[in-house]
Amino acid sequence: MEKILRPSLLCCIVFLLISNFHGSVHLAEAGKRRIEITDDLDDVEDNEEDESWKTWGNKASTPDFDPPPDFSNMGFDQIQEEMAKRTFAPVVGFVKLRLGVKRTKDMVVDIAMKWTKVLRTGGLGVRFMAVDRSTVMFNLQNGKEVTELREFVLSQEEAYEVKIGKQEFRRPGDPPLDDVVDKLRANKQSKDDKDGDGNSNKDEL
Repeated sequence: MEKILRPSLLCCIVFLLISNFHGSVHLAEAGKRRIEITDDLDDVEDNEEDESWKTWGNKASTPDFDPPPDFSNMGFDQIQEEMAKRTFAPVVGFVKLRLGVKRTKDMVVDIAMKWTKVLRTGGLGVRFMAVDRSTVMFNLQNGKEVTELREFVLSQEEAYEVKIGKQEFRRPGDPPLDDVVDKLRANKQSKDDKDGDGNSNKDEL
C-alpha cells in the first residue's frame, strides 16, 4: 500500500512545482511586456465625462425670449420698469447724493469705491465713478440687474435719487430733487438776509 501511495504523492508534488514555475514565467513575461497607447483616439468613446464637463468653456446660450406682460393695466413707470428687466444691454445712470451735506471730492470717490466693491461681491457687474461732490455715475453691464442696483443704492444713507435715462427713483415720500434744491436756496437766501439786516443795524449804531 505504501509503495502505491509514494509514486502518486511524488507525481502530485512534481505537478505542483511545474504549475508554480509555469505561472511565474507568465507573470515575468507580463511584467516585461509594455503597454502602448495609440495617438489615434478618434474612434475612442469616453463615457465617464459628466454633462458639466462637456459644457465647460462653452459660451452661455442666449436665454429664450420672454414675452412682455400685459401693459394695458400698467402705468408708464411700471411699463418702463418691466422693460428694464428684459434689457441685457449695459445701462448708464447717475446717483444724486443728499444735498446740504458738506463733503469733499475724495469722500465721493470713497463712496463710489465702497458701492462698487459691495455690489461686485454680490455678483453684479457695475462700476461707480465720482462726478462731483454731489453726483456719482454708474455703468451696469447687464441691464436686467438694474432693479437690484436701484434698490441697493436707495438703501444707502448717502444717496437721495437714482436717475436712469428719463426716469428718477427716490424713497417713498421724498420730494423731487428740484424741490429740495429750491428749499435749500430759499433757506440760504433767508439766512443771508438775516445776516445782512444784522450787519446794517450794527452800522447804524
